[in-house]
Amino acid sequence: MGLDAETRAFLDKIAANATKPRHLMTPQEARTAFSGLRGILAQGPEMREVRELAIPVEDGAALPCRLFVPSAAPKALLVYFHGGGWVVGGLEEFDALCRAIALDADVAVALVEYRKAPEHPFPGPVHDAREAVAWLHTARRDLLGAELPLLVGGDSAGANLAIAVTLLARDNGGPALAGQLLVYPVTDCRFDRPSYVAPDNQLLTNRDAMLRYWSLYAPETSQRLSSLASPCREADLHGLPEAIVLTAEHDVLRDEGEEYADRLRAAGVPVHHWRAPGQMHGFLMMLGVLPGSRDGLRFVCAQLRELAARA
Repeated sequence: MGLDAETRAFLDKIAANATKPRHLMTPQEARTAFSGLRGILAQGPEMREVRELAIPVEDGAALPCRLFVPSAAPKALLVYFHGGGWVVGGLEEFDALCRAIALDADVAVALVEYRKAPEHPFPGPVHDAREAVAWLHTARRDLLGAELPLLVGGDSAGANLAIAVTLLARDNGGPALAGQLLVYPVTDCRFDRPSYVAPDNQLLTNRDAMLRYWSLYAPETSQRLSSLASPCREADLHGLPEAIVLTAEHDVLRDEGEEYADRLRAAGVPVHHWRAPGQMHGFLMMLGVLPGSRDGLRFVCAQLRELAARA
């Protein structure tokens, strides 16, 4: 089906106020532009508790983390990495989305702000993600009163980092992960799949924008071909955690996300996938802006509730 009417109207409004294409912006210009979403997104629901954390990493830095606790006894802890092409985005832009996931799925959500490219290119954000998950795994009893099942997830570039964590956890003996949430994930450095070149998919996140993000995150071919950057290049996907995968019909990343879901399934990993019709990349976070975000949240949260119950 075509792009839904609400998304088309939103894009027309954005285009009327645009000053420069995203792929021509400097990283700081792109970050400033992305932060403008804060003024249009709906507020997320109230939580039982919201805690600001600082997660120490090996080089002496600390990663900001916002922990959303929806109830007295959440069923799992989801460590969430936000999207933004490894370059833009942060706690404030993804606050409402993580609140909504926490409440509707009854899981605690730890939203981690990893360090970004180009100041911190590959594999820096992967290391940040791995260390954040390891720290939260150790701290979850102190933070939440129980050793809850540990899930990892994210959207777009954040989902790419979540996948890298699952590969590293499998290959290095833990921590044990009960599941992964992959929302329109980046899974490969190919830019010629049908969804990448389809004219109808050249929207807010288009082929040019992704080329720009990749050039800032992993400028060298050898970096891009690593399975920690392009997990579709990983030869063996056996033994990875159960996956919830959400893709969007009008998204340049649709085909690679669905290829990764298919390869997980072929490797014996349980996969729960839904392609959201009429939606574009980034739709899930557009609370109060795009009605399709509610449909995506219903799918994600229903699957998270079931996964947590099995865990």
